[in-house]
Amino acid sequence: MGGLLPNWSYNSGGISKPSDVAHHWDEVSVYYDMPIDGDVWLEDPLQSSYPPSIAVKAAQMQDHEKAILFLREIREMVFLKKRNITKWEHLEAAAKSVGLDLNKFKEDYNGRAKELFNEDLTLGKQLGVRGFPTMFFTDTSGKTETVYGSKPYEAFENVIIKLLPKVQKINYDKSTTAVFSHYQSLTAKEYSVLTETAKSQGEQVLNDLVANGKLEKLTTKNGSVWKLKNAD
Repeated sequence: MGGLLPNWSYNSGGISKPSDVAHHWDEVSVYYDMPIDGDVWLEDPLQSSYPPSIAVKAAQMQDHEKAILFLREIREMVFLKKRNITKWEHLEAAAKSVGLDLNKFKEDYNGRAKELFNEDLTLGKQLGVRGFPTMFFTDTSGKTETVYGSKPYEAFENVIIKLLPKVQKINYDKSTTAVFSHYQSLTAKEYSVLTETAKSQGEQVLNDLVANGKLEKLTTKNGSVWKLKNAD
């Protein structure tokens, strides 16, 4: 967890107050072709990124796989549903939806999770991380390659091949059923990358599944996300 926004003493890249983020998110949504609604910063702005970051650490203390689902859940809350995920009611709802023990989640959130989050902040400083995402790939000899920022999937593959030239790529099931058995919700871009189909073709498949009652579609002013019909 990076903790880029401790509070609104923050001032970087022309962003110094919540309303600045609203416009930035709308621009980013178009640039990366991902549904992001910046209006949360006008309607119910977050005062810090620390509470949701600490909540993720609390989720990790219980179950790594559920923590990944929890992170996705709160991301959709803030990016798509315009919910202020610094508020306990939303963090608790997300924890419940992915099957975390709520009593333990609250106890860890108010306790050990804060220490773990501070350890993440310290590690980021030690590694010289200035922005997110920043991903480090290291081989057994200690040689390290870094991928900074949002990059195509191939960029990550190329780094692995550079470090491990003899590595063999394993194919996976790219069917819609298989993809949604692993990911309960996907944007059109995510679906097209995972299934290796054109975005327009993938979006048609997703909409057909909505019409057949297999998926539900959440639409924002800047795009949509498709979710398994029975997934909470």
